[in-house]
Amino acid sequence: MRGRILTALVSFLAAATVLAQAAAKPAHAKPVIWPAGDLKWVDMTPGPPGTKVVDLWGDHTKGAYGAFIKFPAGFSAGLHTHAHDMRIVVVSGTFIHGAPGETEVRLGPGSYFFQPGDGYKHTTGCDKASDCVIFAESPGAFTVTMVDEAKK
Repeated sequence: MRGRILTALVSFLAAATVLAQAAAKPAHAKPVIWPAGDLKWVDMTPGPPGTKVVDLWGDHTKGAYGAFIKFPAGFSAGLHTHAHDMRIVVVSGTFIHGAPGETEVRLGPGSYFFQPGDGYKHTTGCDKASDCVIFAESPGAFTVTMVDEAKK
């Protein structure tokens, strides 16, 4: 008897959980459509001067986000780190990535790279021929910490 009551209770709780999860989801999600001309580019904060951003979801200053980031032609950022991993796809331009002791990599449209956070030292740049636009996604807020090479 006790076993049947326990089985019934567990079954009831499992069913209630499934129903609660189904109720929490919207019946029909609506698409989000932003033509390129409707994107609102703003100065990226924190970020290097001249860098612009459009948060597509989340807020790059507070937590997880997906965003377009635009660097001006000829842009170059010295050695720095970020607190969180980033997954990046180059949308336009030639994005330049470097790391100490490694050959600089030039990434054209369609290129992807994973950039670890938590102390990964690297440089970032954009070829002088045109602006660079990337799509970046991260599980945490965007940070940038410049590395003071004089302290080495």
